[in-house]
Amino acid sequence: MKRAALALAAWLCLLTPVPAHEIRPAYLELRETTPGTFEVLFKTPRRGDQRLDLRVVLSGRNETTPVVSRRTADARIETWRVHTLDPLRGQHVRIDGLESTMTDALVRIVYTDGDSFEHLLTPAAPLVTVPAHPGGASVAWTYLALGVEHILAGIDHLLFVLALTLIAASTRELIKAVTAFTAAHSVTLAAATLGFVHVPPPPVEALIALSIVFVALEIVRAREGSAGLAARRPWIVAFAFGLLHGLGFAGALSQVGLPAGHIPLALLFFNVGVEIGQLLFIAAVFGLGWLVRLSAVRVPAIWPRAVAYGVGSAAAFWVVERTIAVF
Repeated sequence: MKRAALALAAWLCLLTPVPAHEIRPAYLELRETTPGTFEVLFKTPRRGDQRLDLRVVLSGRNETTPVVSRRTADARIETWRVHTLDPLRGQHVRIDGLESTMTDALVRIVYTDGDSFEHLLTPAAPLVTVPAHPGGASVAWTYLALGVEHILAGIDHLLFVLALTLIAASTRELIKAVTAFTAAHSVTLAAATLGFVHVPPPPVEALIALSIVFVALEIVRAREGSAGLAARRPWIVAFAFGLLHGLGFAGALSQVGLPAGHIPLALLFFNVGVEIGQLLFIAAVFGLGWLVRLSAVRVPAIWPRAVAYGVGSAAAFWVVERTIAVF
């Protein structure tokens, strides 16, 4: 199974030019200031002078003020005011242009009576009808989807999990390591999101990359007959570095924020989504191994070491890149 996983690892290594650890959906917030009047904030990702060409459309009769826009390092932020002639509840909210992208858009509506509504629009479903009585189900589903999306788009997290898969001596050891990783990042994700711990994102990102370098080196050492701590007790290493990865998850989640009235629910389901994505990835690795066994394809014995070098090299590049970003 492990050798079969190497093909997947090699494919992931080819993706390293893409920025790792990314959760950058577009973000639309409508915050009611007086009955029927909403302050609108629309944030769209950009890179350099290129940005997504997206436009917010409400289906009802509304009066809007001119749009004011500004740019940040990685986004364009537009603000305006909407006075709804038809109630917002029951209107369709659509992001035009989303269907032509690979980006999701988080919609958040906050009312003066304390109600709020969250929904994740996707290229396949760029429209949502605002419910008359929003509930916790929309929050749970939205943050579950964000969690799955984050882990599956976070190449650095996937490479770390893949490294654990390669270094664990047995399925039992792998289960222990993944469980420890889950427990650790759940703790720091909750602590950082709730404000009990605050660590600047750039150093955390650099240390996450360093954790991948460490495990990649441990894979090489184990293949050379000099098993280190990660090979002997992978769950200890997984737990220690899981604390770092949890801080990385929290930094990513802070980009979209949490709904004020449903913070525990949103945090829980984001974490559940992360775990689902992680299990899907591990299942894909095992599934690939099964397919390779069925096809009787011979995987060269040198591949584990070669892939460890590939994973380590990608992570080393991220260490340098992210350390420079710290300063």
